[in-house]
Amino acid sequence: MEQELEAAIGARIRSLRLEKGLTLDDLASNSGVSRAMISRIERAEASPTASLLARVCAALGLSLSTFFAEEESAASPLARRHEQQVWRDPETGYIRRAVSPPGTTSDVDIVDVEFPAGARVSFPPHAASHGMTQHIWVFEGEMEMTAGDKVHRLFPGDCLFMPVGEGHVFHNPSSKPARYCVVLSRSSR
Repeated sequence: MEQELEAAIGARIRSLRLEKGLTLDDLASNSGVSRAMISRIERAEASPTASLLARVCAALGLSLSTFFAEEESAASPLARRHEQQVWRDPETGYIRRAVSPPGTTSDVDIVDVEFPAGARVSFPPHAASHGMTQHIWVFEGEMEMTAGDKVHRLFPGDCLFMPVGEGHVFHNPSSKPARYCVVLSRSSR
């Protein structure tokens, strides 16, 4: 299953790159990710980290949630748990499950995240995500969220609202895993 997802990630990057008329060199230059690494990902020879994938997505004009949303001709309003796409960051081991039904007209994506103890993931600022916002709602454990120059310590039940495009750092400072929900909105007010 994991190899299938890696192949699907690589194929989607290649498809989006070609759709936008970008060469490997163009995408490498725009994302700050080496041409060789992008090529290896497209051929499913390497699995991208969350941070690296976020940079590639930003260069393609997408958020991670939009990237992972399946393109379906007939959307269903129901996403059963066993059908929801799950991705594991190979660097930190964090697990991202796309909860929202794919292919709907909603501007909201819901993502369930299991974040390992001590893990840290940085998402750089990117213009493609400006106007997008997210709520981080912690269910278990604790998270330290950095947005700009502000650091927020979140505990179960806490919810933090922040813009996506300004860049941020997710960090679990504890010795226990954390679980939280990201509610991402692509609409601008």
